[in-house]
Amino acid sequence: MNSIQPIQMIGTQRSGSNLLRLLLNQYTEIVAPHPPHILQRFYPLLPAYGDLLVAENMAKLTNDVSLLVECNPVPWKNIVLNRDEIARNCKSNNLIQIFRAVYDQMARCNNASMWICKSMANVAFAGQMEEQGLSPLYIYLYRDGRDVACSFKKAIVGEKHVYHIAQQWRKDQLDSLQLSEKIESKRFFQISYESLVSNPEQEMARLSNFLQLSYDPAIFDYYKSDESKNTSSAGKMWENVAKPIFGNNSKKYLKELTKEEIIIFESVAGDTLERLGYELEYPDLSKDFVISKEDIQRYNEENKILKEQSGMFADPEGVKLREPQDKLIAAIKSRIISV
Repeated sequence: MNSIQPIQMIGTQRSGSNLLRLLLNQYTEIVAPHPPHILQRFYPLLPAYGDLLVAENMAKLTNDVSLLVECNPVPWKNIVLNRDEIARNCKSNNLIQIFRAVYDQMARCNNASMWICKSMANVAFAGQMEEQGLSPLYIYLYRDGRDVACSFKKAIVGEKHVYHIAQQWRKDQLDSLQLSEKIESKRFFQISYESLVSNPEQEMARLSNFLQLSYDPAIFDYYKSDESKNTSSAGKMWENVAKPIFGNNSKKYLKELTKEEIIIFESVAGDTLERLGYELEYPDLSKDFVISKEDIQRYNEENKILKEQSGMFADPEGVKLREPQDKLIAAIKSRIISV
């Protein structure tokens, strides 16, 4: 069986990862399906399965992971997941091996030699992937965290208060940068969203070289692809992927965040913004800004209300498409409670 190269995208969601996924999906050598977030969703659920060395338990986990993929809001193309094949291709009994075997099967069904997982939060599982011998190539995509905050505030997923968004964004960047110091440089590629949209040809040529692929300008027709259309139709937060690249899509926070919100973000993550080359809008104010326990309690309450409101005003079609996955995860969680 031919060797298949895993590629893991890391960073924080709302940073242009779907754009990059669709660009790379244009290469015949790569399959880059919309992610069901296998590791992020199933690691907390592992107590529901017991000892995975027991064949029945491993089979149940394999089946549930497959079900999650099969009810993904953006369907995986050209594949009918074969549970027996997934089991045969697991080198040991654990979630990482199921994850790899599922994506490997997707690659084989699409005649690809590489697959990309766009679950950005998988930077948290890089250690487990390395221990299990996946040795993925890592693409670290990052974006100005203040613009990420603008995007999350409007999305149906994620935190909604800039304090919480800043905390998560800072952690994701530091985890990604720490990973870059642990593995060989030939397996780590770093790219900013701002450079991708302002110099797309140059940056994609650089990334293609990293992946040892011949750069093809035809990849910029990504927005005409079926994968792009399927993604954009799965929810309003992805509607822009059916359009060409927006060259001027940065510093939106200057109009969309209040001065106080910018200062809060910079007080939490200003050091990381500067490390990645972003200038602070209020360096003196943010560095002297003190967030008390009372402030954090208030932010927590505001965040909870904002998340509830985002659910009330969410795109109905997008919510409907996510229901099968939500019901599956809820059913598995109920198993943990009953254990």
